[in-house]
This record gives sequence, C-alpha cells and structure tokens, in this order.
Amino acid sequence: MKISTQAVQLGIGRDCKTGSISVPICQNATFRHPALGETTGFDYSRSGNPTRQALEEGIAKLDNGSRGFAYSSGMAAITGIMTLFKQGDHLVVTEDIYGGTRRLFDRILTEYGLTFTYVDTTDISMIESALTESTKGVFIETLTNPLLKFADIPAISALCREKNLLLIADNTFLTPYLLRPIDLGADITIYSATKYLSGHNDTVAGLAVVKDPELAEKVYFHHNATGAVLGPQDSWLVIRGMKTLGVRIDRHQENAIKIARWLKTHPKIKKVFYPGLEDHPGHELMKKQSKGFCGMIAFEVQNHELIPQILKKTKLISFAESLGGVESLITFPEVQTHADIPLKLREKLGINNLLLRLSVGIEDAEDIIEDIASALQG
Repeated sequence: MKISTQAVQLGIGRDCKTGSISVPICQNATFRHPALGETTGFDYSRSGNPTRQALEEGIAKLDNGSRGFAYSSGMAAITGIMTLFKQGDHLVVTEDIYGGTRRLFDRILTEYGLTFTYVDTTDISMIESALTESTKGVFIETLTNPLLKFADIPAISALCREKNLLLIADNTFLTPYLLRPIDLGADITIYSATKYLSGHNDTVAGLAVVKDPELAEKVYFHHNATGAVLGPQDSWLVIRGMKTLGVRIDRHQENAIKIARWLKTHPKIKKVFYPGLEDHPGHELMKKQSKGFCGMIAFEVQNHELIPQILKKTKLISFAESLGGVESLITFPEVQTHADIPLKLREKLGINNLLLRLSVGIEDAEDIIEDIASALQG
C-alpha cells in the first residue's frame, strides 16, 4: 500500500463500537480499571492515550519502524531522544542544523556532559574524521535547514554500523512520503510534526520513530518518565493533517520548482538553493534516494536593503517563522531561526544577511510568484 494511502487511512477502524471514521479525541487524564490487577490497556494519559496511540502507530507504519512516539514539540522529541546518551558521550552533527537544535546541544546538553562536533554531513570523510573513542551517535538532518544540503544516508549508515553508532535522522523537511530514513539504515527518525506532517500551522508537535524494538522500549521508558507527551487534541490535529500529506506535498513541490526556476531568472536574486534544480549539488543523489525534493526554497538577494523590503511588501506570503503549512511563509534565518548560532559560524555556513527561506504553500504558484515580484519592485 502506498504511503499516501496509508496516511489517508490513519486511525480508521479504531473505534469499533461506533464506527467513527475520524479518530475520537480521548480527552482523559486517567482511566478506570476493571478490577485489581486488570487494565484496559490504558492507565494514565502520560503513559498512553488512545488518540495519541493512533498517531504513534500511524507514524511508525509510515516510517516502517517498530514503534512511534508523540512529543509536545519537535524540540521535545529531540530532547527525549538525547536522553539515551550519558555524560561523556560524543555525537557528530550536521553543521548547518536548525538553530534551535544547536541551541539545545550547545547551551543545555553540554551542561550535562555531552559533547558535539559539527561537520558537513554530505561529506562522509568529514564524519569519519570527527569520530572519537567517545562517539556514540551521528545526528543528521536529511535535508538541512536552511541551506537544503542532502546527506547520503546509506553511506552514513554503513559507517555507523561499522563503528556501532546510533544514526538519528531529522526528516522534517522530507517526511516519510518522500523519504524513509529507516529504510536507508537510520536507527531513529525525528520530526517536527508542527511542519509538513500536520501541515496547517495550527498545532505544535514532535514525533520519533525507532527501528529496533529493544531500543524502542528504552525510548518509551524515557518518554513516559520525562513526560513531554503530546495531548489528545493536538494528536488528533496531527492525524487530521497527515491524511492529506500526499496531496499537499505534491502541490508544495509542484509550486516550488516553478518558483525556484523563476527566481533564478530574476536580476535581483543572487543565488537559489533548491534541490529540485539540476545544478543543486545534491540533485542527483536525491533522485536516487528520495521520491521528491520538498517545498522549501532558500535564496540570496543582491543586496541587504531588499530583505526588509521583501518582508514588508509581500501580501500573500506571510513573514512568519515555521514552515510546511498550506500557507506560504518567509523567514530571515540570520535573525530568526538561526540567531543563536555565532555570527562567524553563520558566515562560514552561508547563513548571511542576504539569505531568505521560503516555505512554499499550496496557493497557486503564479500568485506566489506575482507576490514576490511585486515585493522586489519596491
């Protein structure tokens, strides 16, 4: 069964008593026991909730993993997975990673004795050279935020198997519809479900999928013990959003390639980052490993004065953080999503004062192009 079909069918048939097509929202904190020593399978909603379970089982199926976990945010999911590591452990991490992830790693988790080395994970030799005797894992973004670099997951996985390391893949930009990291060798997949999975900019959520059942039991213990679980209302919203995942991603991509090609022709645009373009460094590799190129575009303008002009003048496109919703959004990474990264490092990575990140929505592509063109005119 195709992933798009599986997503549409998520949760159907769970309510056998009423035959409800939509998963019921089980707004419960606690559950009644039939008798001493007996349980319905649910005791307390932090440990398990029927609505959240429908989402967790659904994402595990879509990602071809053994078990899924729903967290209160994408950052909560990353934090939860990081509790698998202990003081003295070292991880190799994608260098141009989301600023919030780097803030968690550098400013919080280092206080607990974890260490991190950031490298260009599109270069397997750089990952290998960063390994130490203390390295326990590799954390990658399958498509990086915001520069859209694509990592060779099977190659990284082979290295991790050889060195007995966990491979954790943040697959937020691509979703299981385009790429399943577990099928390519990853041990754990993480999502900010706030983005493409829920798809409507109306909820904050995180998901993780674990390949190995034994490791999944450990993740469940940590998930329950730390308590950063997703509530039933938000679980239902993510399920609702995931049902249209296939048709939304198709439209995001259809629009994105049109807009990226148009941007390349505009005299006020200096550079365009989109893996669907034939001259993108990761284009050919993505064609082999992914079913598509996603709906994210980054681009540099010719001069910084155009940045505030575009952010103020766009009408259809909203100047707002986040991404992956049906509405088009534009952000300025240097002062928003990646502001916590030191200036010199941002400059080294190419996250500069000319760079904008566009989350292409599902509006008509010509309307989006017209909006950008009008804003560029001033």
